[in-house]
Amino acid sequence: MTNPGVFQLFVYGSLRSGFHSPVYEYISRFFKFIGEAKVQGKLFDMGSYPAGVPTTDDSFIIGELYQAKNEHEFSWAIGQLDDYEGVTVEADEMQLYRREVTPVFINNQTTNAWIYWFNGSIAEKKEILSGDMLEYLNSKK
Repeated sequence: MTNPGVFQLFVYGSLRSGFHSPVYEYISRFFKFIGEAKVQGKLFDMGSYPAGVPTTDDSFIIGELYQAKNEHEFSWAIGQLDDYEGVTVEADEMQLYRREVTPVFINNQTTNAWIYWFNGSIAEKKEILSGDMLEYLNSKK
């Protein structure tokens, strides 16, 4: 699952700064914030977390782009996030997300970054049409 030369990470859910999740402290320790960005995909409300899925439609997921502070620590740091996101699982567990490299659009440019795509079923789940989980949660308050 490694891809030499890609040391960036795109996040759209609890890993974003606006969620104030304990895992964000981890992100900020190993990654530096590059800026707000988007990827081609659709976002769904799974209840307690969002599910991003790739698409060829003209739909985008809003999130944040990060760069590893130290490329030599990237494999270890991303491995910890793989555990958090349910990529690394035991034999009897379902893999909740898969990590892949995807094009990211930022400041009228395109770059590649790792993303955690949802790996389960989105059947009958509500699509978050704005593609922005933070905006969606704020509108529900």
